[in-house]
Amino acid sequence: MVIPVLNEADRIAETIETTRAQSPTQIIVVDGGSDDATVSNAAGADVVLTSAPSRAIQQNLGAAQCSSDVILFLHADCLLGQGAVAAIGEAASDEAVAAGCLTQVIDHPRRAFRFIARGNNLRAELLKWAYGDQAIWIRRSVFEQLGGFPEVGSMEDLLLMKQLKREPGKFIRLDAMVTTTARHWQQRGVVRQTLMNWWMITRLHLGRSPEELVERIARMPQSE
Repeated sequence: MVIPVLNEADRIAETIETTRAQSPTQIIVVDGGSDDATVSNAAGADVVLTSAPSRAIQQNLGAAQCSSDVILFLHADCLLGQGAVAAIGEAASDEAVAAGCLTQVIDHPRRAFRFIARGNNLRAELLKWAYGDQAIWIRRSVFEQLGGFPEVGSMEDLLLMKQLKREPGKFIRLDAMVTTTARHWQQRGVVRQTLMNWWMITRLHLGRSPEELVERIARMPQSE
């Protein structure tokens, strides 16, 4: 399991603790240059690495150190639901399955977030596109064959999904859950963040570079 982090001091210990309770083979935390207590708070991991501040680079570095035949990429603000690790292991026992994700739950009581999570899960089910906050897992052999995550500034998860769709193995969404925070939607507003996500997907399909999209997003105002 690989957890990329950057200034996640308030969350990383809980993420590691809840993950450890499910007895994963290995927990690897890759820090991208945090200036808070993230690294010290990640002491419960099996391995803590440092990297350039790029989630794609961090995840690729962690994957290279991972000893498991199946690699789970978990964001620091996501918590695995009960039985998630076991469900991934059972799914991976089917050699026809190359990769997958978990069923997303957003940790917020507003009804809007239930609809967002439902839409994200439906996207993963029908289009086979999962984002990092849906806990992507993939066979090591397939990950290495694809060359890992494209080392771009953003949307490395979607780019990997696009590559994965060309592979013969199946991509499946498991019923096991992963809970993520609502902070990204709260920072910009639910409607604005959702529209921005779809705008980025569309622009990426039209050939725009992730770096250009990141630059455009950085200039957008956040909600108060």
